[in-house]
Amino acid sequence: MKLRWPRATKQSAADKELAQALKPILGFTPQQLELYRKAFTHSSAQKKDAHGHPFSYERLEFLGDSILGTIIAKYLYDSVPGGDEGYLTKMRSKIVSREHLNELGKELKIIQFVDSKVQEQHFGDNIFGNLFEALVGAVYLDQGYGTCSQFIYRKIIEPHVDLDQLEGKVASYKSLMIEWFQKEKKRFDYQISVDSGNDAQKHFCVKLVVDGVVTGKGRATSKKKAEEIASKRAYFSLQDKIQRKAHSSVINTTKPR
Repeated sequence: MKLRWPRATKQSAADKELAQALKPILGFTPQQLELYRKAFTHSSAQKKDAHGHPFSYERLEFLGDSILGTIIAKYLYDSVPGGDEGYLTKMRSKIVSREHLNELGKELKIIQFVDSKVQEQHFGDNIFGNLFEALVGAVYLDQGYGTCSQFIYRKIIEPHVDLDQLEGKVASYKSLMIEWFQKEKKRFDYQISVDSGNDAQKHFCVKLVVDGVVTGKGRATSKKKAEEIASKRAYFSLQDKIQRKAHSSVINTTKPR
């Protein structure tokens, strides 16, 4: 069932301007413009709906995340008939990774529509992916599943998804490193501290300590991203050891007995 909000009887000049700006991004003329306004409203704007409820893009982001995951899952199910659950889950995670969604949000330049009291330079990188997911949620409510699916195919799958390339892409360096540390019985610790510095927004600093040695550092506006940066740097620092171990394991498992 297609969900729709009541339409305004007459579009204002601001409505027409927003619809005209969104059309080349969406590939269609948006109808329920209030949905798209909500998709681009930052919590700092402190907006309320007609019922007095505060709103921001976060609710639509939640919805868009689920819809996006479902459409990508259906694409993978159809495209890889031999893929098991583990493979399909891993590939979906790579396609909808935060890094990938942030790149898409930047590419579409949807930050231009944001209603916020925070200056753009103080936003973290994740806002680009968050806004993209909110946009997906707005498209779904405005146009329904079919049009939303076409939008995702045009903006994500057709231009950006190459399954052969994605198979070799690391979805999470933190997960990769933890798995390797546990396998090699290494002691590791993510040491986290808060660093406000001269930035208006709080930052987190992470040191990844392996067997008592700082192996990677990361700094970002979220602990999760700082840990991922530190893990990625640790991976490249230890890459030769990791690859030697992997190569040795392959040789040992393929030796004739």
